[in-house]
Amino acid sequence: MGEEVDKVEFTRADRTAFRAQVHRNLDAFARMLRESRFDDERPMTGIEIELNLVDENCDPAMKNTEVLSAIEDDAFQTELGQFNVEINVPPGQIDGVGLDTMEKSIRDSLNAAEEKASRTGSSMVTVGILPTLMTEHIHREALSTNPRYALLNDQIFAARGEDVQISIDGVERLQVTADTIVPEAACTSTQFHLQVTPEAFPKYWNAAQAISGVQLAVGANAPFLFGKELMRETRIPLFEQAADTRTHELKTQGVRPRVWFGERWITSIFDLFEENSRYYPALLPVTSDEDPIAVLDRGDTPALSELRLHNGTIYRWNRPVYDVVRERPHLRVENRVLPAGPTVVDTMANGAFYFGLVRALADDERPIWSQMSFSAAEENFHEAARHGIDAEVFWPGVGTARATELVLRRLLPLASRGLDAWGVDGAVRDRLLGIIEQRCLTHRNGAAWQADEFHRLYTKGSHGRRDALRGMLRKYRDHMHANTPVHEWPVD
Repeated sequence: MGEEVDKVEFTRADRTAFRAQVHRNLDAFARMLRESRFDDERPMTGIEIELNLVDENCDPAMKNTEVLSAIEDDAFQTELGQFNVEINVPPGQIDGVGLDTMEKSIRDSLNAAEEKASRTGSSMVTVGILPTLMTEHIHREALSTNPRYALLNDQIFAARGEDVQISIDGVERLQVTADTIVPEAACTSTQFHLQVTPEAFPKYWNAAQAISGVQLAVGANAPFLFGKELMRETRIPLFEQAADTRTHELKTQGVRPRVWFGERWITSIFDLFEENSRYYPALLPVTSDEDPIAVLDRGDTPALSELRLHNGTIYRWNRPVYDVVRERPHLRVENRVLPAGPTVVDTMANGAFYFGLVRALADDERPIWSQMSFSAAEENFHEAARHGIDAEVFWPGVGTARATELVLRRLLPLASRGLDAWGVDGAVRDRLLGIIEQRCLTHRNGAAWQADEFHRLYTKGSHGRRDALRGMLRKYRDHMHANTPVHEWPVD
């Protein structure tokens, strides 16, 4: 959805033409895979971090246009809600001290942006769901002013034909109805991009799926929504429900959702793009004039714009990405599992754990996905969303175990080995994986700290619920900007 979309109404002919173009794109993509036309130099990674804007009371600040104007940095862009912005970190190398360099770059960018945002009366917070976001903030006027978001809203609701029903059971229970997709904007995430070859893609995607539950367990950071304490990573069910285009009847028939974990291990990236064209009608059927086969015939690289636009409206937790940079095509696994925050150093620790673990599992002679069912990986994912750092997950050769014990005993050594395979500097490796280790030992991640601090102010203190959430978020913001790892944050 990063693409600009100008058209505001679509005809049946538009949809027919778009479907035909997607299929032609697929034919061209299959030919490219056969002919090995992809950039396979040193692996690159990029990071996208979605942020929330708050005012002096730590309530949502509907000011992303003003904030972006003040920042004047192309790395920062609009997101779905007026209380969101996103930073796109330039691609960099994993090896050597690359992760350290990326961390410093992100910190420098955020510090400069925060100083400029403060001139608008706003502050930036990296958190999975803004704890002070309430139902009164969820209305159509809260959509960002870019026309593509209103268009996406209209197309999703045209497909649904009815309002969104959000129902989440956790520590408390939430039942609300929404007539816009703004609740989706409440879900702010960190997205790790890993460039891989076509041959390696299925191994890395399968590995990323297999560890998604463990990632969530140690990285959960979204326990509150609309004033209620729900799951430890409430962002998962919220996103699944807020972006769902299916009616109740279509769900009953087993029609696949647009926010999707998947249903099987893959053997080629082509499997995923083919599923997109087979199972999902177009939300934004905008066609280009490109003939991708003709482009290939003359030795050039096609944009495959229809394939990419369609892919951008299907929200896999690990998404395949085709992109072209300087006329050279490449493939990426986009890991969308984790929430934003709590700090930049926590984000980089999450990244190191992910990059190292998927590398070790992808290199393993006996793949993990040959030892566990796909449904077990999906069950781990939703178990971790519910319980966070206290989740119990299944792992081959171990059975069902506390996620923290699994990480400490099995997965951190694997991640360390994987980072060595990438060529990551030993001091960088140990510092970042040490943060994951300490989270597991202290049983404190972002979600755990938020819940503990809220209950100190509300359950054990004299604050009302909303003031307790504001007070908690105020302390969260201070710790976040100090860049202290969350396992060191006090509750006092």
